[in-house]
Amino acid sequence: MNKSTLRPSDLKPGDRIGIVAPARKVSRKEMAPAINILKEWGYEPVEGPNLYGEHDQFSGTDEERKADFQQMLDDVSVRAILCARGGYGSVRLIDQLDFSLFQKHPKWIVGYSDITVFHSHINRHYGISTLHAAMPINFPADLRMNDSLQSLKDVLEGENPEYKIPPHPFNRAGIAEGQLCGGNLSMLYSLIGTASDIDTEGKILFLEDLDEYLYHIDRMMMNLKRSEKLQKLSGLVVGGMNDMNDNTVPFGKNAYEIIAETVSPYNFPVIFNFKSGHIFENLALIIGGHVHLEAGASCTLKFID
Repeated sequence: MNKSTLRPSDLKPGDRIGIVAPARKVSRKEMAPAINILKEWGYEPVEGPNLYGEHDQFSGTDEERKADFQQMLDDVSVRAILCARGGYGSVRLIDQLDFSLFQKHPKWIVGYSDITVFHSHINRHYGISTLHAAMPINFPADLRMNDSLQSLKDVLEGENPEYKIPPHPFNRAGIAEGQLCGGNLSMLYSLIGTASDIDTEGKILFLEDLDEYLYHIDRMMMNLKRSEKLQKLSGLVVGGMNDMNDNTVPFGKNAYEIIAETVSPYNFPVIFNFKSGHIFENLALIIGGHVHLEAGASCTLKFID
């Protein structure tokens, strides 16, 4: 059984939270709600020097984005790093970053989508938990609290979440425990065979994705199967698979059907329709955390020490 990774320290009022944009560019207007909400929560937001930079679709050059992330990793007064948004670009930085001080002074790194590269790399090499959760780009302009933000705040402040999931016809009943890994399917697919590839043996894998062609979903799932990422799983949790595209000649299955078919030869429990990913209700998941999964008449995903 996989033990959980090292969990960063709980945040407390007055702590500093860094905001950086390792991928797509953002504007001050887009970041303003998150900055205001973090202040309401009692934290001190710290904006990266190049947070509002612009270089084509990126928030600055690779060097500028890397410098911001490195500064936040090295600043021991910064207790968490929120990645402003996804898009594309994190993979261009990952091999240039020095995680030495981060290992000595772990802190939460928060995000999803393109930020999966950080989750996977840190999980593989450093054994420190990270947080798959809403990003500043997702904080509501009206500053109203929602389940996604509450789950993020709860984990940052030390809680172990427990989620109840409605039954789904594609679920496979069973009970499993293990370390949670995964994130965005497209990113995980792109990392296979690299220094940021994940080890899934004995773990519970989480998958989500957005705006892909259905045959791409099938191709990526076939890759996970052929690269033996699925055969020794303890369990599978499937989140949002929304806004999918099809060809003129239909593929014939939706994303959930493709995934269910791909994992049908295995016996581990499977839960579909978990509220996390590129969807409004994006519940926080501790990547590297130890989870207890139950799939049946009632479904539960519970993080345990």
